[in-house]
Amino acid sequence: MARRTKIILFYAIAALFIIIDCFLIVKFQNYMFNFLPLALIVIAGIFFSLDKALLFSVMCIPFSLPLKEFYSGLDFNIDLPTEPLFVTIMFIFILKLLLEHNYDRKILRHPLSIMIFIYLTWHLVTVCTSTLPLVSLKCWVASLWFIMPFFFLGILLFKDTRNIYRFCFLYMIPFAALIIFTLVKHSAYNFDQHIGNGIMNPFFNDHTSYGAAIAMFIPFLIGFALNKEIKALWRIVSVVLLVIFTTGLIFSYTRAAWISLVGALGMYLILKLKINNKIIFAILIVGIGGYALFQDKILMDLERNKVESSTDFTKHIKSISNITSDASNLERINRWNCAIRMFKEKPIFGWGPGTYQFNYAPFQHSDEKTIISTNAGDGGNAHSEYLGSLAESGLLGLVNYALICIIIYITGTRTYHKLKDRKLKMVVAAALCGLVTYFIHGALNNFLDIDKIAVPFWGFAAMIVSIELFVAERDTENKEEISVQKE
Repeated sequence: MARRTKIILFYAIAALFIIIDCFLIVKFQNYMFNFLPLALIVIAGIFFSLDKALLFSVMCIPFSLPLKEFYSGLDFNIDLPTEPLFVTIMFIFILKLLLEHNYDRKILRHPLSIMIFIYLTWHLVTVCTSTLPLVSLKCWVASLWFIMPFFFLGILLFKDTRNIYRFCFLYMIPFAALIIFTLVKHSAYNFDQHIGNGIMNPFFNDHTSYGAAIAMFIPFLIGFALNKEIKALWRIVSVVLLVIFTTGLIFSYTRAAWISLVGALGMYLILKLKINNKIIFAILIVGIGGYALFQDKILMDLERNKVESSTDFTKHIKSISNITSDASNLERINRWNCAIRMFKEKPIFGWGPGTYQFNYAPFQHSDEKTIISTNAGDGGNAHSEYLGSLAESGLLGLVNYALICIIIYITGTRTYHKLKDRKLKMVVAAALCGLVTYFIHGALNNFLDIDKIAVPFWGFAAMIVSIELFVAERDTENKEEISVQKE
């Protein structure tokens, strides 16, 4: 194309853009078309530098806001700017795969990848049988734009282990700023527990998802702070961030997050003591069986606890087992019972992904309702990742999600014991402990449909798989070479 023709074409496109933009502003007072050039620049940037785009999107996550904060009358919602970025990254990633045909088959053959494909396939089946197909389709597509970029692309990204540190700090540093902002707001109310439940709005829906996100990164901060092989500057930054995150977690009053960190400590001890996985699964099965056998006695003992959630930390901790008068605990039990009743009515395909909150109201019993119960479908979901899957996608939905958690656990422990490099072992341990906080938290809440939890969940899983597939063997070979040279 001649230079003159290019110049004419450039000015013609510019003139066309100005005419369309002026028409939309004058006729409809719509200014959205002004964002088209920026959107095209972003798309081009993502296409030519997919890894940097993914890391940039991570940096945006802590301060992402729902679209309804700007347009309250909408029938749908999306987090800005993150979810449009995720969608664009996903489509460009898929386009590159179709054009280049160079995705490593080793990743596709990994047991976790296979299990995720089965998980997505079954959820697509339950979209077709859903009681609200459009709601379920949106939920399924949303899971794609978390899983494709942050697991399947993330595995490639983390082949360069420096990107693991970039991923974590790009999330944690903006998040620390948000925690400080939240604490300053909260201090104006003397850190009152009831105010604290929603003080982090609009960046987080409530204190439970906020606490869950903080808990997921604390194992990394501890690992970075204590690992002497990391540069001193980043160890100091990690210590400062750890103080901020710990303070934020304490004043989030999120009991489930506190419990989950105890579980993360248990996971670390399992790794350090090299406890056989068969023993862990045996203990888990015995525990579940014991609860089923002695359920009535356990519930009777729990009903003796009358301590309610409070700003007093001692009382707040004691209220964890209060199922008699604590409204938050009682409402969870109400939601869990509804999920079980919904499962019994549709045990195979469930009610459809994302439909629990629109269908559970008729399954509530009057004697189980609390002062915070609602029939409007606006009071949240099943408050359990496991029971939510059971109600929405049937028995196979629950089994699929549970198997994903189990495979992550097995892969993480296997990779940790295979590694020789202490820094890499720390990364795997931190990622696994961070995921364990959510495995535990998932028994009491479900947040895998929001970016602030889904991204670290699938990102941490990708770190473990990437290190196992591309780094662990290289690490072992390097150590063996050094050993031979010494001899």
